[in-house]
Amino acid sequence: MTLVSEWNSMNNFFVQLLALLVLSSFTFAADAVIESKWADSDPKLDTNPASSFWRSSDPISMELDAHGKPEPRYRTEIRTRWTKQNLYILYVCPYEELNLKPNPDTSAETNKLWDWDVAEAFVGADFKNIKRYKEFEISPRGEWVDLDIDLDRKDGDSGWRWNSGFEVSARIDEAAHVWYGAMRIPYSAIDTRPAEAGNTLRINLFRCQGPMASRMYLAWQPPMRDSFHTPEVFGTLKLVK
Repeated sequence: MTLVSEWNSMNNFFVQLLALLVLSSFTFAADAVIESKWADSDPKLDTNPASSFWRSSDPISMELDAHGKPEPRYRTEIRTRWTKQNLYILYVCPYEELNLKPNPDTSAETNKLWDWDVAEAFVGADFKNIKRYKEFEISPRGEWVDLDIDLDRKDGDSGWRWNSGFEVSARIDEAAHVWYGAMRIPYSAIDTRPAEAGNTLRINLFRCQGPMASRMYLAWQPPMRDSFHTPEVFGTLKLVK
């Protein structure tokens, strides 16, 4: 084989390898899907993953930091279900040390709740303008905040005055070093369509964990930068029967 032939063969190999890597990246993105299981009725909101309501859903896990580094100590289990009226999300969050807001208020939303430990869901129904979506947060003690996010908004308002009407329930198991947080989000707050099997939404899930000096930021789909607000990497949530 001549040097020219060898060179052409090597070029072809690298072209094929590059194509395979590109195809793999698209396959990975396409696989970032959460299936939310149908429920016949809206139960009392509970935080027990072994209850009949939550046990009927398939859990996913979140154990990467915001830059994609594995953090198995904080492997977070997430379950989701839906009804005609609501979308439900449950977080099971192991911890070493909590970072809690002094004097918690669970009767009204807490702006900047993300300065302390929280679990978060970013959900959007607009696949054309991906910079528009909703943000929902819950703390280990049941504080909450919901936000109407528009990344093109110029007035500096984070959208936290928006009110979705979502409900939360939380508890801390100090002996096991695990906290649990459940959300009930009115489906009409996140989508203009009726809730139906087959509907898809854009979603990403996060946690802020621990004291500020050693704070950990976890992501289901890592944004690969410090800001969670990177809608280009969101995955998909699909309503299934």
